[in-house]
Amino acid sequence: MEASSAKAQQELEQIERQVAEIEANGGKNAETQRQLAQLHRRVHTLREEMNARANSAWKKTELARHPQRPQTLDYIERVFTDFSEIHGDRGFADDAAVVCGMARFHGEEVLVVGTQKGRDMKQRVHRNFGTPHPEGYRKAIRVMQTAEKFRRPIFTLVDTDGAYPGIHAEERGQAEAIAYNLREMARLQVPIIATVIGVGGSGGALAIAVADRVLMMENSIYSVISPEGCAAIMWRDATQKELAAEAMRITAPDLKELGCIDDIVPEPEGGAHHDYEAAANLLDVSLQKHLAELKKIPAADLIVSRYNKFRTMAQFFKTG
Repeated sequence: MEASSAKAQQELEQIERQVAEIEANGGKNAETQRQLAQLHRRVHTLREEMNARANSAWKKTELARHPQRPQTLDYIERVFTDFSEIHGDRGFADDAAVVCGMARFHGEEVLVVGTQKGRDMKQRVHRNFGTPHPEGYRKAIRVMQTAEKFRRPIFTLVDTDGAYPGIHAEERGQAEAIAYNLREMARLQVPIIATVIGVGGSGGALAIAVADRVLMMENSIYSVISPEGCAAIMWRDATQKELAAEAMRITAPDLKELGCIDDIVPEPEGGAHHDYEAAANLLDVSLQKHLAELKKIPAADLIVSRYNKFRTMAQFFKTG
């Protein structure tokens, strides 16, 4: 796909130069006008094809995985103030893949939880490439319960390919830690807003995304398995990843249509990695809007609506 996109871009630039030359020479005879009309039609076709590729599920997947895409700490730095990180699950260790802490959001005290992948190789190893161990999830729910005690809204930022699948994570109860988070988050009596800022992968993402409002950045993805993994299972061929990405309906518009998320946060042109400040400002506006709406709802009603929201996902009925 990247090769075809580059080829289309080269052809587009070549035609545009050709059109400019013809117009500069002032050719106004019938043959020249016919040639210009053909070139303009080709330019229009190429732009439509390039836009279609840019909006494809696989292209969105590539943007969601972009190594320079803003991560949790980038958004915390720009959207929140007075962030004070909290460490450890008080049971085993501190998982650097999960970042938790108290902060202020436009003067209001809140809790922020997110997954962090890291930038260079040293950071990525330290953060375990953003794939949490069970102690990361236990840390997250511990601080969420602390936030509930002090009646502080919770914001979660999701960017993980999934929970860490290693043997040591399984020995320490990975599945139980995720399941516990799902149950306990459903019971929290404070507003919860989850935002998928990059990749939302499997139960590892859902473990911090049981929320009253689930948002997705425009170029993020949210799915139970990666397109490569799906292709390997369905077609025994991981190279069918583009077909799998389309079939899985993992993009924000798809999931909004299916009722799995509540809102889509727009991004700067070309993706959030082009302008961190603009991306953070757009997220800020969306978070303000949804928090203001949730604060008007009594805690008891929040719990009921949150439960019903997730209970009815993926249920479709035909009438008539």
